[in-house]
Amino acid sequence: MTTAAPRAHCGSVARLRAIAAEHPGREAVIHADGGTDSGTPRYARLTYRELDDWSDLLAQRFEACGIGRGMRTLLLVTPGPEFYAIMFGLLKVSAVPVVIDPGMGLRPMLRCLKSVAPQAFVGISKAHLLRLAFRRTFATARVRVTVGRRAWGGHSLRSWGRTPDRPVAPTPAAPDDEVMMIAFTTGSTGPAKAVNLTHGNLAAMLEQVDEARDRIPPGTSLITLPIFGVLDLMLGSRCVLPPIRPGRVGEVDPAHVVDAIDRFEVRTLFASPAVLVPLVRYGRAHGVTLSSVRSVFSGGAPVPHDAIAGLREMLPDDGQVSAGYGSTEALPMSAIESRELLGEFVDRAHAGAGTCLGRPAHGVHARIIAITDDAVPDRAAERAAAAGGIGEIVVAGPNVSTSYHWPVEANALGKIRDGDRIWHRTGDLGWIDEAGRIWFCGRKSQRVQTADGPLFTVQCEQIFNAVPDVARTALVGVGSVADRRPVLCVELQPGVGSGQRPRIEAKLRELGAQSHVTARIEHFLFHPGFPVDIRHNAKIGREKLSVWAQRQLAKESR
Repeated sequence: MTTAAPRAHCGSVARLRAIAAEHPGREAVIHADGGTDSGTPRYARLTYRELDDWSDLLAQRFEACGIGRGMRTLLLVTPGPEFYAIMFGLLKVSAVPVVIDPGMGLRPMLRCLKSVAPQAFVGISKAHLLRLAFRRTFATARVRVTVGRRAWGGHSLRSWGRTPDRPVAPTPAAPDDEVMMIAFTTGSTGPAKAVNLTHGNLAAMLEQVDEARDRIPPGTSLITLPIFGVLDLMLGSRCVLPPIRPGRVGEVDPAHVVDAIDRFEVRTLFASPAVLVPLVRYGRAHGVTLSSVRSVFSGGAPVPHDAIAGLREMLPDDGQVSAGYGSTEALPMSAIESRELLGEFVDRAHAGAGTCLGRPAHGVHARIIAITDDAVPDRAAERAAAAGGIGEIVVAGPNVSTSYHWPVEANALGKIRDGDRIWHRTGDLGWIDEAGRIWFCGRKSQRVQTADGPLFTVQCEQIFNAVPDVARTALVGVGSVADRRPVLCVELQPGVGSGQRPRIEAKLRELGAQSHVTARIEHFLFHPGFPVDIRHNAKIGREKLSVWAQRQLAKESR
């Protein structure tokens, strides 16, 4: 079978240049600068012309110091205008930015950095101090640039200025299958993996995001995850960055989020439940309405149905709240709008159907295969799940990454060859209904294997989450791998005292006994606050909770 030659394009750079040429004075990045006025965050602004000029200048300087096409360049920079100028500067010389979450912990991060062997390093002063402390890990990074007041054994970004001093050479076209960026997964349910994202993947993501917004210009977007700002800038948005600490998005003050939305008339908002749930609580307590917002997109973990309903109360009648499903390897995979989700699907979720994720995104195909932890090299080696049964969700599409940079063995375990097409194994379990909607039942690695068969986390938790005063629950297993005891960990709503626990536990037991899905769960433990992932602060760290539950049960049996 013959395949078409990869299509060449320079999409990301061309988009930025076109917007800067047509709307030079439009604000590109509006960011909290660290100061306050009467307790309210102060913001600075960067226009599209300034961003284009600055990234042009950086492209020239990068090229002069040896950063060029295909060069893996580690980027450890705090969210702000520098991040976007550097990102576009690297893309303009066809370098490959390497993006990682420092919040994953020192040792995991060092292991990831060593695996990708960066050839250049652009980072803040703290990151360079890390480089000096662990020289062997960073030994391959021969070109070093500091974002800060002084250079730590290399070049200083600040000394370069912001305006190019000579004509800018055109950016060479890149084929669809050329790697554009390497991004690490969070590592929340296993070791973090380095994902190859190509120019074709990015072009498809932009098309899908535009399609999801009904091709209406985004206007002003509130950015709570920096990498999403890159996509919105390519669509011409004014990107507002409220004061958020990377890895601690759940600590953002909802009053600051509301202030940014109102002050800059934000139209589009993407956030994890860690931001949206406190925002709803704050909105209900203070009678907040978000009159400018027309689109809210959630991701990172399922958003509680009550929070989605709360967001609807805060938005205009024509506002939309979409619960999205995606991953580093495949973004987006599907979405469902609140009007559809809050209908019969809430009752179905509470009855044990799982969480409805909606239909696959534009251009994405989804299937369900039988659950296995073994490699599935090709379609001939896979087994289909029983009709309507729960299995692993696999997806394919132009936005879906087809390979990992590291570890190499992840390609064998995470990809399925199908002629010229490669399917991505999401590691998520679920089923697809008669209308083509995907239902999520939990992570494959977190299923609880009991002597009577497996229990799936989200499928069980959605039943218990309906109990009043319960913020969320987490199903974990303790004991031997082949015969785990299911334990439900329970996190209560803020302000609910420990004296209410007996009443709540009785209700949980009563509800669990009524469903064949949860009837085997006999142990209930209250936890002060679940561990969560470092990127969205929303995915529950069930592996850590399992260890905690094991200790708690051991104490109770003494």
